[in-house]
Amino acid sequence: MSGASKAADGDAARRVRWKVWLGAAVIRLLAVTWRMETVNGEELAAARRNGRRVIFALWHGELLPLLWHQRGEHVAIVISEHKDGEIIARIAESLGYATVRGSSSRGGSRALIGLMRAIDEGADGAITPDGPRGPARVFAPGAVVAAQRTGALIAPIRAQASRAWRLRSWDRFLIPKPFARVRVSFGPLTAVHADSPREAALHAPRLQAILDAVPGS
Repeated sequence: MSGASKAADGDAARRVRWKVWLGAAVIRLLAVTWRMETVNGEELAAARRNGRRVIFALWHGELLPLLWHQRGEHVAIVISEHKDGEIIARIAESLGYATVRGSSSRGGSRALIGLMRAIDEGADGAITPDGPRGPARVFAPGAVVAAQRTGALIAPIRAQASRAWRLRSWDRFLIPKPFARVRVSFGPLTAVHADSPREAALHAPRLQAILDAVPGS
């Protein structure tokens, strides 16, 4: 590698570190002002007390407040490998998450294998089944395949805010404003009973309906 290439790589790495530091700082400054409320969280608490593992299923556009809500809870989250994924992954890690890189849209993907390994080792999991690039709020089968193969329960989770900004992105990314009331709601913990990953994937529309029924933004 030439000296110019090494310098360019070093500059790129510094830019990523700066964006991670700035992004994490802004999120923390915002989030400490939010008034958080949890709805229907009792079933999740009981599952955790009983040693049951869960896979959080959340829409990509509601990721930010949900990252804050479950920070430090020993959760492994699938983060895509697209150009912004490195920044998102490092910010998630600064909040106490383990990260698994790659797409969750295919049952045999490296990301799902990594997620299943983390669950088998005692972590909960998290997937945005419409990420990383949509279509928005369409449930790809990765989460149900991982649940079928590990025995984890799907935990549908949504967020809404009394005051928020919306990015002009494919997912209308939600950023609660300072001092917003942020409500995090859970749907029923749901098992995936299937004899094979292919059969498990057929449960995706049912899980999409369950997730859509949870109050969110």
